[in-house]
Amino acid sequence: MPGLRLAIVAGDPARLATALRLAAAAAALGRDVTMLFDGASVAALAVPDAALTTALDLGVRVVACQSGLADAGLGATDLPAGVVTGGMVSFLAAAGDAQIVLA
Repeated sequence: MPGLRLAIVAGDPARLATALRLAAAAAALGRDVTMLFDGASVAALAVPDAALTTALDLGVRVVACQSGLADAGLGATDLPAGVVTGGMVSFLAAAGDAQIVLA
């Protein structure tokens, strides 16, 4: 089954919750899932919720864009355990043949 890569760009709570549930469901089905939080969505990572915890527990790789962190006035130490920092280039380079979804 191909991997799934979700690029999250909006900070809307309903969209974030849906994206996290989608990622968790795909991971539960055995898909390799990576989420890149960019732009306004990065700030949501500083306040972790149950959906994020579930996704991380299921093995979803969650990446906070370094530029988005800087724009939000946040740093890597503001992120919950399990969330790493990265950027668009590394996200795309690692995607390979995975399905990429903009959310």
